[in-house]
Amino acid sequence: MTTDTNIPMRTIEVVAAVIFDAEGRIFATQRGYGEWKDWWEFPGGKIEAGETPEEALRREIHEELDAAIRVGERLRTIDYDYPQFHLTMHCYRCALADPHMQLLEHEAAQWLAPQDLGSVRWLPADEAIIRDLTHPSA
Repeated sequence: MTTDTNIPMRTIEVVAAVIFDAEGRIFATQRGYGEWKDWWEFPGGKIEAGETPEEALRREIHEELDAAIRVGERLRTIDYDYPQFHLTMHCYRCALADPHMQLLEHEAAQWLAPQDLGSVRWLPADEAIIRDLTHPSA
């Protein structure tokens, strides 16, 4: 049996909310399920058919955190090859529209100052935005 190594990898397109508070801290969530359980990430998820990235972010944050956000500028788009798929992740600067938030999908969450972002184990795709946030001129 042979396998065709030229078969394109499945691509998943997602959005991620880099949520800042008034003190400049950044909101991080810890995955509570799956292969990457206990790793940290920015909240967000898949873009559904017919949604803009901003609409997807507002929906995903409502579903994951029962929260409303204001979506700001796109910080960057990250392309990362995981073993099973290619990820395209659009990262946006966001802020909470009100302070109410409840974890509905994640194991834990915390607000981290930019200099403390390295204190948790981030998913590989998220590490590029972490570098941008901790070394903005690099």
